[in-house]
Amino acid sequence: MVTDPAGRVLLGRSTCGMWELPGGKNAVGEGFEAAAVRELAEETGLLAAESDAHLLTMLLDDTQGLPRLTAVVRITAWSGEPANREPKLFERWEWHDPHSLACLGPVFTPTAQALNAVWPGIIKNLPPVRAYEATSEAAAVPPP
Repeated sequence: MVTDPAGRVLLGRSTCGMWELPGGKNAVGEGFEAAAVRELAEETGLLAAESDAHLLTMLLDDTQGLPRLTAVVRITAWSGEPANREPKLFERWEWHDPHSLACLGPVFTPTAQALNAVWPGIIKNLPPVRAYEATSEAAAVPPP
C-alpha cells in the first residue's frame, strides 16, 4: 500500500475491470516486505527500499472457497512516477482519495479488505476476513 503526500492511495485498474493495490506472490525465500517492494517496482515502476516497507496486518479469508492470506504492507518512502509496467494485467495506475473508494466501481476483494483493515469502514459490505495485526514498527497511515 502506497500513499502520496496528499494521503491518496495508489490503485491500478486491471484489465478485468477491477481496482487493485500493487501486489502479488512472494518469491521463494522472500519476506513480505521484500515482495511488496519488488511487486511495486514490477507493476508501477516506483522504487522503494525494503527498510521503508512495513507489515501492518495479515488478512485471512476464503472468498469463493479459496483460502487466501494477504499481507498488508505499507511503503512509507518511494521514488518515481507511477507507470503501467504490466499492460497485460493493468490498464493504468491512479491516486485515489480514500473517501472516494466506495464510488470507484469494482474493487478486488483482497484489496478492499486491505483498505478496510487500514481505514475501517471505508468500503462496505465485504465478505468476512480474519485480521492479525503485525508487531512491526510501522509508520502511521494518514487518516482519510
